[in-house]
Amino acid sequence: MQAVLLAGGLGTRLRSVVSDRPKPMALIGNKPFMEYVVLELKKHGVTEIVFAVGYKGSMVEEYFKDGSSWDIKVSYAYEEELLGTAGAIKNAGKLITDDRFLVLNADTFYQIDYTRLVSLSEERNLDMALVLREVSDVSRYGQAVLEDGWLKTFDEKTDTSSQGTINGGIYYLRRSLLEQIPEGKVSLEHEMIPGWLLEGKKLGGFVNDGYFIDIGVPEDYYRFIEDVEKGTVTI
Repeated sequence: MQAVLLAGGLGTRLRSVVSDRPKPMALIGNKPFMEYVVLELKKHGVTEIVFAVGYKGSMVEEYFKDGSSWDIKVSYAYEEELLGTAGAIKNAGKLITDDRFLVLNADTFYQIDYTRLVSLSEERNLDMALVLREVSDVSRYGQAVLEDGWLKTFDEKTDTSSQGTINGGIYYLRRSLLEQIPEGKVSLEHEMIPGWLLEGKKLGGFVNDGYFIDIGVPEDYYRFIEDVEKGTVTI
């Protein structure tokens, strides 16, 4: 299975504590955060990873090289300018050969059985399967709603402070969707997925309640360090 790891963002919110490297390369002990993500993917059958890199992307390549130290195959898709999530996926897509592939953010860590996305996609012949997560206040995010495993709404704004589900940032999609992403800077979350829903593409998923963290802000970066030290997260 192939996966695209989106690692091209600037990481401005974490810059106060991690200023010398891309955000996914922030050190957790003596390992970069992204190594935890890579090993979790490998555990669930990913054999090839395309790193979609931009800011200081050479640091990622210098560390992971061809991936042989982790018994995986690694390649790199560089962004000359910020392309947004969908633009980065399209740019990395030239290195994708599988009919379906995983996409996830390199600065988030999930403990999840990624093969569930594969099974769901095959059972329902989905164009895209995605993971949602439950939060206590959906008004802070764009709400996403599943009904019987089918995606019904996505990136829907609400002023109501209530518990609900939001996008978890993990996708398993058909390679043919790459052709529908225009060139340049494009958002997967705000443009492509809402558009595919309107077009009637077959989009589905599930809600994951396992461990999740996004190290985009200093307090969560330090929390992940603590969770690794406590053994909550292991590789």
